Amino acid sequence: MTTTTVEDSPVTRRMQSIKHIIVVLAGKGGVGKSSVATQLALSLYNSSPNARVGVLDIDLTGPSIPRMFGVDGPEFAVHQSTSGWVPVYADGEAGEQRLAVMSVGLLLKKKGDSVVWRGPKKNGMIRQFLSDVRWGELDYLVIDTPPGTSDEHLSLMEHLAEVQAKMSAVIVTTPQAVALMDGMKCVSFTRAVGLRVLGLIENMSGYVCPCCGEVSNVFSSGGGEEMARREGLVFLGRLPLDTGLVDVLDCGGKGAAVDELGGFRLLAQYLQTPTGRLFREISAQVVTGAT
Repeated sequence: MTTTTVEDSPVTRRMQSIKHIIVVLAGKGGVGKSSVATQLALSLYNSSPNARVGVLDIDLTGPSIPRMFGVDGPEFAVHQSTSGWVPVYADGEAGEQRLAVMSVGLLLKKKGDSVVWRGPKKNGMIRQFLSDVRWGELDYLVIDTPPGTSDEHLSLMEHLAEVQAKMSAVIVTTPQAVALMDGMKCVSFTRAVGLRVLGLIENMSGYVCPCCGEVSNVFSSGGGEEMARREGLVFLGRLPLDTGLVDVLDCGGKGAAVDELGGFRLLAQYLQTPTGRLFREISAQVVTGAT
């Protein structure tokens, strides 16, 4: 009788073809964690004409990644193959398959269906995502997590224990005091489990009026940068509230279809937003830190 060691587990074998795993964390909901994960994936995709990126959404009870990538329609479905689940490719209609997306939102019969699962069921779903999805060769796997530090985070770290050397994290917060307090819990979590932190992003840092250009600090400003300095973390940058970005991600690039020149519409629209231009520097720091 043969036995399967941890080093030879299905998850470990699947992760061997992935170079870097980046976990996006936030201490509380509503700070824009999923939008940052989406922007990070798009920016990494755009960093090289050959970059291959995967996005895994383990926010099981509130999956928003399919909507943001424009793959939440009935024509986008996860298929089963002899080598595992085939993810949805957000750039597939542009003639490429370099941006793979997997989420429980792609498995629901109706988009409005709720996911009412206890811890063991969540753990099993995450294990299946990590072991059964046919990611192929990836330069980056971006993992969008639920807010806080709960069952999903512990399951993720447990299943990826043997490949933790290629894992790192990005923490997202807003400048307001409540978000910063919860963000500190993420910092504490990464230290408890030995997860390397690439840096911290201060999201929703100011709002630029599209009419007059006046900047209003809706949630204050500078708190994230101060927390990063105090905790010895790299401050990756500030991102303002951007109505253009909201429009793009709410529509998912209008179905993630090709544009007039045959390109990836969602990416083209995103790069034209003020936030898209700002995120290039953040993405460059993440690439440097991850590699």
